[in-house]
Amino acid sequence: MQFVTYNIQYGLGEDGRYDLDRIAAAVEDADVIALQEVERFWKRSGVVDQAAGLAERLPDHHWVYRPSLDMDASYRDDDGLLVNRRRQFGLMLMARSPIISSRSFPLPKYGALEQHSIQQSLLEGVVGTPAGPVRVYTVHLSHLAEQTRIPQIETMLDIVRRAPAEGGAWCGGHPNPDAGWTEGGEPPMPDQAVVMGDMNFPPGSREYDTVVGPMSPWHGRLTRRDGLLDTWVAAGHEESEGVTSSAFDDPTEPGRNIAARIDYCFVTPGLADRVRKVRIDDEAQGSDHRPYWVEIDLAATAPLPS
Repeated sequence: MQFVTYNIQYGLGEDGRYDLDRIAAAVEDADVIALQEVERFWKRSGVVDQAAGLAERLPDHHWVYRPSLDMDASYRDDDGLLVNRRRQFGLMLMARSPIISSRSFPLPKYGALEQHSIQQSLLEGVVGTPAGPVRVYTVHLSHLAEQTRIPQIETMLDIVRRAPAEGGAWCGGHPNPDAGWTEGGEPPMPDQAVVMGDMNFPPGSREYDTVVGPMSPWHGRLTRRDGLLDTWVAAGHEESEGVTSSAFDDPTEPGRNIAARIDYCFVTPGLADRVRKVRIDDEAQGSDHRPYWVEIDLAATAPLPS
């Protein structure tokens, strides 16, 4: 199966144009799509519902959208009737197979006095695959500093680790089965997970070590048994290789942008040996980021470990 993550920068390309057509064209061949910076009803992007627009352009994909930032954008029409509308900015998950369930989690927010600091979140979807259901996450971490990202990463890792023990979006029985609360079967919460998104940190950073484990000069990367692995490395690349954005803030020189790999796909250990190929789409021009693609073997002949 083909997985892709793409920070679409609300459809704003390097040429200064807003264009959802080229965003959709860049990801349409994927089986699972994780998007960040999808917005609804912002003036800058034409006061359109980008989530609905992308869904219309990719009609063969199931989808869920969750705002991280949600504000009033209601108005009264020409007849004086209230039109309830929300100005939103958030995450979108799309898949050719059903998204069995989804949950959304706010991440710690830094209350900056002057710098622009917005609410960030983590969106989870349980996606059906031929090998069994898989948890898929899309996330966008703070752009401000290492100190604002580390609490978000720690929260994200805790959510990913504890999910199987919590059970599905609903679990257990109900004292009155006829009440309708248990309509359909109990949704799964599988052990194996794929975590994709714009992490806003490069390899070799403290944040990267927090996700994949510390580096030992004698023994290499110390990945935890319940941790996450970088698919870029699992596919045979060096950690330091690759560029997904040329607009990363240089931590050593304020005001300067550098090219770096800051968009990732991490997987739980049970999926690492199923990673077949990764690539960065250097041709896409719809954003200041590049789509990051991962091929994972999820054939029905190789059921996932529990």
